[in-house]
Amino acid sequence: FYDEIGTPLLSDIRVDYSEDNVEQVTQNFFPNYFNGSEIIIAGKLINHTSDSLHVEVTASNSKKYILLKKDVAIDLPSMNDIRGVPGLEDGRGDNNYIERAWSYLTIKELLNSRLKSNDDQERDYLMEKAKSMALAYNFVTPFTVLKMKEAGLHSEPPQEEFISPSTDGIGEKLQSLQGHKAPPGIRQQQDKQRIKVSKTSADGDPHFVIDFPSSKLSVCFNIDGEPGDILRLVSDHKESGVTVNGQLVGAPAPPNGHKKRRTYFSTITILSNKPERSYLEITPKRIILDDGERLLLSCGRSAAVRSSSLEVSISANSNVTVTIRDTISFVILIHHYKKPAPYQRNHLGFYISNSKGLSSDSHGLLGQFLNHEVKLLQESLNTSHQQVGQNQTEALNPKPTNTLNVKGRLVPVVWKQRRIYNGQKEVDCWFAKNNADKLIDGSYKDYLASHPFDTGTSFGAINSL
Repeated sequence: FYDEIGTPLLSDIRVDYSEDNVEQVTQNFFPNYFNGSEIIIAGKLINHTSDSLHVEVTASNSKKYILLKKDVAIDLPSMNDIRGVPGLEDGRGDNNYIERAWSYLTIKELLNSRLKSNDDQERDYLMEKAKSMALAYNFVTPFTVLKMKEAGLHSEPPQEEFISPSTDGIGEKLQSLQGHKAPPGIRQQQDKQRIKVSKTSADGDPHFVIDFPSSKLSVCFNIDGEPGDILRLVSDHKESGVTVNGQLVGAPAPPNGHKKRRTYFSTITILSNKPERSYLEITPKRIILDDGERLLLSCGRSAAVRSSSLEVSISANSNVTVTIRDTISFVILIHHYKKPAPYQRNHLGFYISNSKGLSSDSHGLLGQFLNHEVKLLQESLNTSHQQVGQNQTEALNPKPTNTLNVKGRLVPVVWKQRRIYNGQKEVDCWFAKNNADKLIDGSYKDYLASHPFDTGTSFGAINSL
């Protein structure tokens, strides 16, 4: 036993099949693969005429991330028939042992998912589905009993008798996507949904935009950080338990540019500790989700993952939507370049689409503005400051004679147009220079986190989830 577990070969193993070829696949994610252990996956073929099945395996070891692709020959149906196998002379109802293996694995997953669910309606649904399959395939579960006839060892169909929930007797506890599986059809539904466009964002070089709907205006600024800097975007660890950090990667400046370098977000880290601890680490290539069970997802493959308080939806090579407790939603855009210029890097854009669940005390480069308003003041030679709305902004002088009133601070701003959402939307905004000097509380260096999982909620404070 020690020789086996003492030799881990792979971790975070995920086996994927072509969606149009298979259905009802059992557990396809395994945290570890040891020397001598085995991985069993069962499912149903949709296309019975195909002679091969495309399989992709992703995994990692101590040195690298692994992707394996292979077209596997499909076995003949007769190979799955156990009739005539010694010891199973009476194979009535049990002719296909692979189908029984599939049902056995599925029943175990349903029972374990039920134990992890906090929703009574969902628990009842999972119990009924497990019980129905147990009755159909003659398996004993915590919700059924087996009665033996006195005359022999042939079993009657299990009776529908409730027994206290437990996975004892149904096999070992599964290490799987329990608590992470989306309900049937959720992937198709979410892929069709249009992502809500939010102006409040941090994208590009990085360029920040804050939308103030009540004031009918938008404010923008840049942060010229250093490669490797980790910026606090949202800090609400004490109240809602949510923190978002973004790490910068550097690139040379374009020719004839005024900057020395460009910086982009290479990693977005989202942490939540309510009601349970969980975190997401998102890069342009992959997503690591850990809420007690570690899950590795590829950004190049559409998927939907849901637990009791967290939902992650991936649109392949496009965007990732993260929803926390149905009241907080973030959209992370994935920017890939087919033929990147020297000054371009694959990077991420961060957009806040729903902030209702964040508290009024939330902070960070974006978070501090979510529950505050600003006033736009215009200077003239003959009049004092006056407030103006968006319908007047087009007539305003674009010179730096305009001022924002932010928490009692007067911030000089200029009129700009900025493209967001991968260039698909143009935003008119008032731009604050010099790393948002006076616009944000303190200076931008006060928003540097010590590491991606830093949940410090005030300047100079460092906590870890």
